[in-house]
Amino acid sequence: MALTSTIHTFDIALADSDRGVYEDLSLRVPRHPSETEEFLVTRVLAYCLEYEEGIAFSKGGVSDSDDPTLFVRDPAGRYKLWIEIGSPDSDRLHKAAKASERVAVYTFKDPASLLRRLEGERIHRAVEIPIWTPDRAVLDELVSLLDRRMTIHLSVAGRELYLDVAGKTFSGPLTEHRIG
Repeated sequence: MALTSTIHTFDIALADSDRGVYEDLSLRVPRHPSETEEFLVTRVLAYCLEYEEGIAFSKGGVSDSDDPTLFVRDPAGRYKLWIEIGSPDSDRLHKAAKASERVAVYTFKDPASLLRRLEGERIHRAVEIPIWTPDRAVLDELVSLLDRRMTIHLSVAGRELYLDVAGKTFSGPLTEHRIG
């Protein structure tokens, strides 16, 4: 019997002073049976940190290898923004950079290992692709509090993340890395 996705509901009050984005978001996010908790919370953080009108999760989620994990399309249907989570390979980033105006990676894994793996690989516009790493303590705290229904207050200022979840407050930096 095939396992089905678990639906997580996130009510998020987002205050991103770095980008001037202030939104109340209500997300229903399916968690594929093969998806780790770290992948899920990183996906949700990436959604918030890249939030703009039209942002969406791919329909296949982690199981769809052709589409980005998160994306924004322009009115003609072309990708404006392509977001990968985890440790995408160089071929995937090359494809993303050719297909989209902007590409970003959010990783919960060791960024140094990912950068070493991508160094010297053929990736279109590689130097333009930011690789963002949320603070490990922030991810661990989010995973420890993960529930099927969550209310999160997320503030961003100076690339520092400030969260309030279930009465617990914690914070940590969002670090940017670049290929090459």
